[in-house]
Amino acid sequence: MTRVAAIVGPTAAGKSEVAVEVAIALGAEIISIDSMQTYVGMDIGTAKPTAVMQERVAHHLLDRWPPWHDLTVAEFQRAAREAVTDISARGRLPLLVGGSGLYFRSVVDDLDFPLALRR
Repeated sequence: MTRVAAIVGPTAAGKSEVAVEVAIALGAEIISIDSMQTYVGMDIGTAKPTAVMQERVAHHLLDRWPPWHDLTVAEFQRAAREAVTDISARGRLPLLVGGSGLYFRSVVDDLDFPLALRR
């Protein structure tokens, strides 16, 4: 697997602020591994990065799916790994940031999901 870095922890611990500074220092782009930040409009209670943060550093998988979409971990895994590949191909470091442990593991570990969960 391609080299990635990660900042993980609970909601509202300050990960996003630290991640932006780390991304700037390392030439990284951020991939959200938060199960709620992937949904459009889920801004309250998710500590979603501000517009200013998103202007300073490229963010991926924020506001990707509508809130009524039943996102599976397998679907998230595919989208996140595509983002990792894209970022790496451009010579940048993928920086995984968030608090969803299973989403993190789906990107970095060899998790295989049943065919019924793949879309």
